[in-house]
Amino acid sequence: WVTTPEALEPFRKRVPEQDPPVLEYLKDPLMTTYDITMEASIQTPKMGKEWHVLSHSNMQNLYYSFPQMITHHAVSGCKLATGDLMGSGTVSGPEENAFCSMVEKINDPPFDLPTGEKRNFLADGDKVKLSGYAKGDGYVIGMGDVTGTVLPALDDSHYF
Repeated sequence: WVTTPEALEPFRKRVPEQDPPVLEYLKDPLMTTYDITMEASIQTPKMGKEWHVLSHSNMQNLYYSFPQMITHHAVSGCKLATGDLMGSGTVSGPEENAFCSMVEKINDPPFDLPTGEKRNFLADGDKVKLSGYAKGDGYVIGMGDVTGTVLPALDDSHYF
């Protein structure tokens, strides 16, 4: 499905002042983003059907607004067409539970999962789920989930 800009309008928020300031061509007069919660969850084979939330962040943590990202993408002449996907990169927040990159999460010691498992990296068989939603007064606009399973490396010995 497609979530329209009109559906997200009640969730529009001002972006905090950018420090350091952006280049002139990236200055956005509106400087807005959306109050959209994003979660990353893990399900290991040992967990069964239970999911464990690894990260809970918000689009308000983005440094660049999407209009700025589109401008930067297109300024060099790179075409952008209807249906093209834009990636924002990692949307980490300042709190530890809002770290969205495994590198940020693990720092030095591995992190613990509720099953007692320890992780430095994702392992074969782990499932990862990315979710997004905007919560209003008595309603939620869901963005859906994207789920994938980490598969073992292919045996490439027959290629060499």
